[in-house]
Amino acid sequence: MSFPTTTAGLRLAALVAVPVLALSVACGGSDDATGTRSHDAIADVPSPKTEPSTDGNTKEQASPSAKPAGKSAFYDAQVAFVQCMRSKGGYKDYPDPKLSGYLDWTKINEIGSRPGRNEGIKAGKNGVCVEELQAAMAVEPKRDQQKAYESMLAHAQCMRDNGISRFTNPVMSGGNAIPGGDPNPGSPVYDRDSPAYKEAREACRAKLLDGLDGMQ
Repeated sequence: MSFPTTTAGLRLAALVAVPVLALSVACGGSDDATGTRSHDAIADVPSPKTEPSTDGNTKEQASPSAKPAGKSAFYDAQVAFVQCMRSKGGYKDYPDPKLSGYLDWTKINEIGSRPGRNEGIKAGKNGVCVEELQAAMAVEPKRDQQKAYESMLAHAQCMRDNGISRFTNPVMSGGNAIPGGDPNPGSPVYDRDSPAYKEAREACRAKLLDGLDGMQ
């Protein structure tokens, strides 16, 4: 199977080659299936809610799960991936994609950091949502790779400045920005659940462009 030459595709190619991969980008044990929602369907657009206004009339209140107007195939594909993660992947509380279509890695990382919940956080239990993941990767909007590289470089420097001294820089390869991070993802050097690591990630989160926050 082939992968698009986007930053996300390059970073996730190693993931989908292994059915179940311990979380190296988001933060082992078996997943539990507990969550806050049991059968969410974020592609459905619920009827607008109403709330009273100061003049006694009612006004529409947008639902946070409503599909943004004019969003692309990328957003739709991410919706399908999230639906899979909720229904088959073992994560009923997997968050909606952001309005940009990119996944909300702040929330995903938080879910993955819970005891017994990191296995399968990338593509579902036993890689059950790999097909939906690949479909989303295939229609990801083309990114300016130089800007992506500069963003990840600034983030890597910030992580080192905040105590994660061996956090590696991204590299450019074949015109694509390859994320940095843990120098040995197969046997992680850092405890991503440690308070020091979490503090550094929070301090440096703003350095990453939208869509890159789950890449390194």
